[in-house]
Amino acid sequence: MLSCAMTFIELQEKFPTEQSIIAHFRTIRYKNGLLCPHCGSTQKVGTRADQPKLCNCNHCHNTFSIFTGTIFEKSSTNLTKWFYAVHLFLNAKKGISALQLQREIGTTYKTAWRMLKQIRIAMGNENLTKSFELIVEVDETYVGGKPRKENNNLQFTTPKPKDTSTTGRGTKKTPVIGIKERGTGRVYARVALPNEEGKKLTGKQLLAVISAVTKPNTVVMTDDFKGYNIMNHEKTNPEKFTHISVCHSLGEFSAGKGLHTNGIESFWAILKRAIIGNYHHVSTKYLQNYVNECCFRQNNRGDNAFDKLLLQSVLAA
Repeated sequence: MLSCAMTFIELQEKFPTEQSIIAHFRTIRYKNGLLCPHCGSTQKVGTRADQPKLCNCNHCHNTFSIFTGTIFEKSSTNLTKWFYAVHLFLNAKKGISALQLQREIGTTYKTAWRMLKQIRIAMGNENLTKSFELIVEVDETYVGGKPRKENNNLQFTTPKPKDTSTTGRGTKKTPVIGIKERGTGRVYARVALPNEEGKKLTGKQLLAVISAVTKPNTVVMTDDFKGYNIMNHEKTNPEKFTHISVCHSLGEFSAGKGLHTNGIESFWAILKRAIIGNYHHVSTKYLQNYVNECCFRQNNRGDNAFDKLLLQSVLAA
C-alpha cells in the first residue's frame, strides 16, 4: 500500500508507465477479483491484452472499463497526470489551487479545476454511517461573507457605514455543521443549506447530521445554541443521545472534566485557513467539496491516504 508521504521519485518508480497505473488500480478496486458491472458475474471476466483498461465478460458478452463509475471515467487526461495530481494534492498540507496544478502538470486551467473538483468529490465518498461513539463534539461555523476587519484609518480613507450584522448567526454566511469523535479525532461536516421554509440550522437539521454518523446513546457535547435543545426531550431524541452543553454566551468555554468543544473548533480553524489562505473564495455551490477535503485530511493522517483515495474514487451509483 502507498503512503501519502511518498516522494515524487518514489511515485515515478512505482508508476513508470500507464500500464503500471492500470495494474495498481485494478488491484485496489478489484481485490477480490474482477466483477462485471452489467451482470454481476465474477467467474468469466478477464482483461483484454490489447487494451488493459478494458475487460470482457464472457457471461453476458459485454465490455467494461476498470475506470467505469470513477472520477477518472470519460477523462481525456492521461493517467500519469492524474496520479501526479493526486500525489501533489495529498502532499500539500493545505491543498493546492487549480492555477498551481495547471503549472505542475501542463494542462489548461479548466482541466486542472475539474480534476481537483473530482478529487474532492472522491474525498467525500467515505462511509462514516453510525461509526462515531462514546463522546462527540458538535459545533457550527460560518463561511463566506466580507472580512471581519476593515481599514479604519480615517486619515487616508473615507469612513464607511458600520456593518451592524453579526459575525455568525443571522448573516448571509453559509453555516457548516461539524462533528468530531473524541477517541479517534475523526471529523464529519456538512454544509447546512436552508430548508423548504428558508430556515438554517434548525434543531431537525442539526439532529439529522448528528444521527447520520453517531451511534445511539453517545454523549454529545455542544455549545448553548438553542437548536441543540432538541436532544433534551425524549420524543425528539430517538437515538437517546446524552446532551451536555457549554455556555459560550456566558463566557464559558470549558466546564472542566473534559466538558468542552475545543476539538471541533480547532478543526474550523484548519478549514478557514485553507479557504482564506489558499483558495481565497469558495462559492456555496462547491463549499461541500472543500469541506470534504479538510475532513479527509483530518481523518487520514498517517494512513495510506493515496490508496484510500483511489478506492473512494469509485463513486456510488
